[in-house]
Amino acid sequence: MIEAVNASWTDVAAHLAGGAGGAGGSGLAILPFGALEQHGPHLPLGTDTVTAAEVARRLAERLDAVLLPPVHYGETWNNAGYPGTLSLSPATVTAIAVDLGRALAASGARGFVIVNGDWGNRMPLHAAMRALNADGVIAAISLDYPGMDAAIDELRESAPAAPGLNHAEEIETSIMLAIAPEQVLPERYVAEYPEFPSDFGTLPMQLHPFSQSGVFGDPSTATAAKGEAILAATVKASLRVLEDFNAGVAGAREPS
Repeated sequence: MIEAVNASWTDVAAHLAGGAGGAGGSGLAILPFGALEQHGPHLPLGTDTVTAAEVARRLAERLDAVLLPPVHYGETWNNAGYPGTLSLSPATVTAIAVDLGRALAASGARGFVIVNGDWGNRMPLHAAMRALNADGVIAAISLDYPGMDAAIDELRESAPAAPGLNHAEEIETSIMLAIAPEQVLPERYVAEYPEFPSDFGTLPMQLHPFSQSGVFGDPSTATAAKGEAILAATVKASLRVLEDFNAGVAGAREPS
């Protein structure tokens, strides 16, 4: 693995040129795509970015990839009612990913993997992946934390505020305790279980009318051990998802 932000251009070029007969490296570049989004009074605004960066780092180590510095902003309109949350438009998220994919291809990368850290980025990033692949720019894939939901179902002790909603509660707090415990403030833990309308999750809605604190659930049962188990399961499942993608990238590198 090589971290692009701390490396010279010559080292990155050599790493991307690696593979069969090369100087080392898989030809992959991995980008964490996060968000600056409220996570209650006890977690930092950068929680989604910190999580995506950790998963991306572990994948880059396993795949001998170039680890890119994270994108710290995303499409997080649903949390925009909480001060400090800064949201990009879906079109901007797509444009950032496409531009970076094109730049990576020009730099010699053969594969582009995005680790997406925020729900709002999913559709814009998928649109970017479609454009990059359809236009033959670079082999590109966006990962939405495969394996995480199954791990959460096994480890969760507290009730979720809504099906599939893991925001600033036991799960995200556990992950942050595993990655950056110094950024978690247990003395500020609060639990909130809002009443949602029947069409919640099917229509675009901002979240601030439902929770004064920005917490959706209960963080009090969070532990670092749970967070580490969730991260490990996510990385393991991500590597399985990437098996065929990596094989295609490696095949493209073989001399004809």
